[in-house]
Amino acid sequence: MAIGLAKSNSISPARLAAFEILRRVEAGAYASVLLTAKERALEPLDRALCHELVMGVLRRQLWLDRLTEFYANRKVSELDVDVRLALRLGLYQLRFLSRIPASAAVNESVNLVHYARLRSAGGMVNAVLRRATREVDVNPALTLTDPVERIAVSTSHPPWLIERWIKALGLEEAQAFAHANNEPAPVAFRVVTNRAHELEVVDQLRQAGAMLTPSRIAAGAWRVTGAGRLLPELVAQGRVYIQDEASQLVAAALDAQPGDRVLDLCAAPGSKTSHIADAARDSALIVAADVHRHRLRTVVETAQAQGLKSIHCVELDGLESLPFRNQTFDRVLVDAPCSGTGTLRRNPEIRWRISPASIEDLSRRQNQLLLNASKFVRPGGRLVYSTCSIEVAENENVAQPFLEKNEDFSAAEWQVDKSLIDNSGQVRTWPHRDDTDGFFIRAFTRKPN
Repeated sequence: MAIGLAKSNSISPARLAAFEILRRVEAGAYASVLLTAKERALEPLDRALCHELVMGVLRRQLWLDRLTEFYANRKVSELDVDVRLALRLGLYQLRFLSRIPASAAVNESVNLVHYARLRSAGGMVNAVLRRATREVDVNPALTLTDPVERIAVSTSHPPWLIERWIKALGLEEAQAFAHANNEPAPVAFRVVTNRAHELEVVDQLRQAGAMLTPSRIAAGAWRVTGAGRLLPELVAQGRVYIQDEASQLVAAALDAQPGDRVLDLCAAPGSKTSHIADAARDSALIVAADVHRHRLRTVVETAQAQGLKSIHCVELDGLESLPFRNQTFDRVLVDAPCSGTGTLRRNPEIRWRISPASIEDLSRRQNQLLLNASKFVRPGGRLVYSTCSIEVAENENVAQPFLEKNEDFSAAEWQVDKSLIDNSGQVRTWPHRDDTDGFFIRAFTRKPN
């Protein structure tokens, strides 16, 4: 039991776990990491409810807060953070989870504020949620006349982000993208060919009752539902790796071959690094670099799980001078640290942590990373720049100036679904168009001497 908290006997394990995770997210932690750790101790039904509550509350946060303000007749900023969280959890269950009895949603939310030693707030939480059970048609977005604010509230995004997306995409496209960010992402995976045969794994999953669909955009990628316990078992065995379809396109763009020398400049946590190694039959020399030593441990663990011997980890800062001879790598990947706006379905809290200033700072760093990395591409070699952001500042405004200022590089073509390529030859994927993460990928070739 955490210090300062009351007993939790009257709260279900799922709701208590969700409450504790959301408290830590408020303090700066990431929900996906916390869910992975916390859900191991929960029974399957509690695990599913905890995941739904955490992700649902984070995706609908602004809308739920406006609903709270309507029912409570006060600003949520006046409420203690634990009271806000208990109300978000209660309102989310009342509005979005039809199988949850209203009494359970109300009573356990009240118990959560008692658990947080805020017993004096229990009456207010009870009153707000009881009113919500009576006035079920209230929608805080419907009365808003400003289109930016209406979309921001209805989709629970910061207004500045909605305004930015409208300018870049147009109102209808921005609205569709924002709505898609609140939908659960499909589960996609690839078979680790170093550990297993693809058709055997697919057949094994189907025999276990899983529904599998080959990806439309990424060769070797599969979407899966209903795999039960078998998929986690295959992952633990290193035979399968969970990875979004758009993310799997990056290794295809790099197209590393057996015997190639490959530099992955921002390798952690290793999803693309291991894919590159596996695609090259574990016969390339892959230098996996990252500035964070603790994140490189994840790369090592991933390589070990998949039995990959060709990955060699190096701790370094890609923004500084690098300890390699110029033009010595056949393939260089800059999967740049970014705002992550293409992954808001999986990481909904990101929307409240980024700012225009942080995006511009990331853009400056990305420009430097790409320029530094380019020095190590041999003549005829390939350089790939990718992000999981949809921001022009992090994508086109990095890749296009690089191409214009570096005459020894030209745009490179690679095998990819033509619907993903725009007029400039760059690849983009979108949650609302492709039902994948939002990715940007641009490939370059250093011209032969």
